[in-house]
Amino acid sequence: MIERMPNRLGAEQSPYLLQHAHNPVDWYPWGEAAFEAARAAGKPIFLSIGYATCHWCHVMERESFESQGVARVLNDHFIAIKVDREERPDVDRVYMTFVQATTGSGGWPMSVWLTPDLRPFFGGTYYPPASQWGRPGFVDVLTEINRAWRDDRLNVVKSAAEIVTRLELLARGQNDRRTPDASALAKTVQQFARTFDTRRGGFGDAPKFPRPSELLFLLREHKRTGEPAPREMVVQTLRAMALGGMRDHLGGGFHRYSVDGNWRVPHFEKMLYDQAQLVLAYLEGAQASVDPFFAQIAEDTLQYVQREMTDEAGGFYSAEDADSIPPASAPTPTSGLGRGLAEALRAKADKATAGKPAPEHKMEGAFYIWGQDEIRAALGEDSLVFEGRYGVLPNGNAPFDPQQEFVNKNLLHTAQSIADLARASGKTPVEVADILLRARKVLFDRRSRRPRPQLDDKVLTAWNGLMIAAFARASRVLSPADLLGVDDGDPAVRHLASAVRAAMFIKQSMWDAGAGRLLRRYRAGDAAIEGYAEDYAYLIFGVLELFQATGQAHWLAWARALQVRQDELFWDAEGGGWFSTTGADPSVLLRMKEDYDGAEPSPTAVSALNEWTLAHLTGEEAHSARAAEAIASFGGRLADQGRAVPFMAAALSASLAGGEQIVIVGRRGAADTQALWRAAHQHYRPFAVMVPVDPSEQAALATHMPWVAEMRMIDNKATAYVCRNFACDAPSTDPGVFN
Repeated sequence: MIERMPNRLGAEQSPYLLQHAHNPVDWYPWGEAAFEAARAAGKPIFLSIGYATCHWCHVMERESFESQGVARVLNDHFIAIKVDREERPDVDRVYMTFVQATTGSGGWPMSVWLTPDLRPFFGGTYYPPASQWGRPGFVDVLTEINRAWRDDRLNVVKSAAEIVTRLELLARGQNDRRTPDASALAKTVQQFARTFDTRRGGFGDAPKFPRPSELLFLLREHKRTGEPAPREMVVQTLRAMALGGMRDHLGGGFHRYSVDGNWRVPHFEKMLYDQAQLVLAYLEGAQASVDPFFAQIAEDTLQYVQREMTDEAGGFYSAEDADSIPPASAPTPTSGLGRGLAEALRAKADKATAGKPAPEHKMEGAFYIWGQDEIRAALGEDSLVFEGRYGVLPNGNAPFDPQQEFVNKNLLHTAQSIADLARASGKTPVEVADILLRARKVLFDRRSRRPRPQLDDKVLTAWNGLMIAAFARASRVLSPADLLGVDDGDPAVRHLASAVRAAMFIKQSMWDAGAGRLLRRYRAGDAAIEGYAEDYAYLIFGVLELFQATGQAHWLAWARALQVRQDELFWDAEGGGWFSTTGADPSVLLRMKEDYDGAEPSPTAVSALNEWTLAHLTGEEAHSARAAEAIASFGGRLADQGRAVPFMAAALSASLAGGEQIVIVGRRGAADTQALWRAAHQHYRPFAVMVPVDPSEQAALATHMPWVAEMRMIDNKATAYVCRNFACDAPSTDPGVFN
C-alpha cells in the first residue's frame, strides 16, 4: 500500500502534530493561514487539542481522524486545526475554560468549534465515531454543527460573542485581594485532613493523582507549626505511591496517576513534570521523616530520567506514552472485557485509511505488564520470592483492575515486606534483598527488548526548569549513606552534573540575553515559541536551586535577569501576580492568569516563592514586596479555598515563618567544607537559603549578595554562618552547629 503524502502538519516539530501528519484530514497548524482559510471559505473551525502521550487522543485518531469518511465531512464543511497543548498552553487554556464552563468538565483530546474569528460556540472532549456509551457520535456532531452553521449562522455568531464576553469575566479572576494570615494555613490543613484517605494514603477516592505541591505545603506547615499530622499525611501518601503500581518498580519513575483508590492500577504515561515534582517531594519527605527509603525512591526516579529522558545535549524530554505494541509472545485479548473500553470502541471504528498502512496494534501498559509464566521463565528459582514481593498471581492481578483491561497480566506493586518474605522462605532479609535486586535486573533487561512506548522528545523550558530544580536539590540532599546498595558513584556529583548540563543547554539554546527573549520549545535543532510566564517561573526556580547547590555567581545573575524580564512581560500591576501570556498575540482571545495549582503549580505561586528566595539571597526589599503582592492577589483563594492553591499556601507559609540564610565559606571539594555542607542538609530546613562560598569566587558573589563580602574562614577552616534576617550567629567550624 502506498503511504499517503503528509498534510500541512508534516512541516511541524511537535511530536503530537506529526502523529497526525498522514491523516486524511486536511489539518492546519494554529496560525494565520488557517484563520484566513476559514474567513475566505466562510467555514467554522474545528479545533482539536491534545498532546503526544495522550491515550484517548490516540483512540480518537484511530477511530475518526484516520477514517476517510470522517475526513470527508471535516474537509468539506470545516477548517480543521490541530494544536499541541504542551507547545501552546495559551490556546489550550482559553478553550479549556470554555469547555469546562459549558459542559462542567474537560480533558484531552479537546474538541471545540469556533467561528472564523476564533470565538468558540460548541465544545467537548473525546467523541466516538458513532453514538454509543452515552456519547454522541463524532459524525453526528459534525453534521448537526454544519446544519446550524448553514441554517442559523447569525444566532451561532451571536451566541459565540456572548460566550466570549462571559469568558472575559472569568479570565479576570476573583479579584479578591487580601492579606492572608496563619489562620488561612490552618484552615487549609484541615481541608486536606478532611479528605485524607487514612487507610490508603492520598486524598479522596479514585482516581488518585500525585499532586506534589500539596505534599510540599503540608511538610512546610509541619515544620512551621511543629504539628505532626501534616507530616504523617505526607509520609503515608509518599509510601503508598512508592509501593503501589503507579511506580515503575523495574525501571524507576512514576506513571501519571492511579485509576483505582489503592494505587495499584496506573495510567501508564510518564510525564517529566511529575518526575521532577515527585523527586522534590520524596527528598523533602526523606529529610522530614529521617527515612532513607524516600531518598532511595528519589534516586531511582532520577536515574530513570538520566537514562531514558535526557537528550544527548543535556535537556530533558517531555514524556513517554502509555501505549505500546505488546510483545510478540503476549496473547492479544479477544473478548470485549479483555480489550477494555478503548479497544471496544476501536473495534467499532471505520478502519479505511486509503493511503497509510494501518498502525500496529498498541495497548495501554503493554511495555510494563507481565504474565506469571513470563516471569518464571526468566527468573527460575528466584521467581517465587519476586512473585511474593510484587503481588504476581497465576491469572494476573486483574481483580484489582477496575476496567478489566489487563486480564491474565500482572501490574507490579509491593505486596509483601522483605521481612515477611524472609520468614516465609527461610532466608535472611539480606538474601531476599539480593534475590530481588538480581530479579529486577533480569526482568529490566528482558523488558528492554520489548517495543518501547513512544517518546515525546521535545524539550520544554518550563518542565526542564522543574527537573533542574530536582537534580540540583538532590545534589545537596542525597549522600552515599542514603543509598546503600546503589553503587554508581557520588550522587551529589552525578546529579549536579545533570542539572548543570540542562541549565547550560537551556541558556545556550533557548535564551537570547541581548533581546531578553526566552523560548519555550526545542526539538531537532529548532528552538521556537515565545516563552510563557510558566517558562520563566519554573526556570528561575530551577536556576535558584542550582545556584544554592554551586554558589556560582553567574547562576544567580541569570536568575535575576530572568526575573526582571518576567516582570516586564507578565506582571499585573493592577491586580498583582503574573499573567500567563504577554497579551501580544491577537489569536489568543483572553489574557488569563492561572489561579489553581494542578498537575503543575501556577506561575504566580512559583514566582512568589522565587521572589521570597531572591529576597533572602540578595537582601533587596523589592523582592519581598513583590512576593507579598503576589500572595495577596491569591488572598481570597487562600482564605476560603486553600486546598486549590497549595503551592501558594507553601509560599505564604515561608513568608510567615521568616527565613534563615546559611552560608558555608570553604574551598570547594575540601573535606571540611563537605562535612559542614552534609551536616547542614541532614535536617529539614524548608525556610532556609543555603549558599556554599568558595573564597576564590567571593568577590563576584558579593556583587549580588553584599552581605557575604566580609565572611571569612576561621583558622583556614571551612566556616558556617547561620543567619536570620541577615543577622548571624557566631561563625563555627563545627558541623554540630546544625544539630
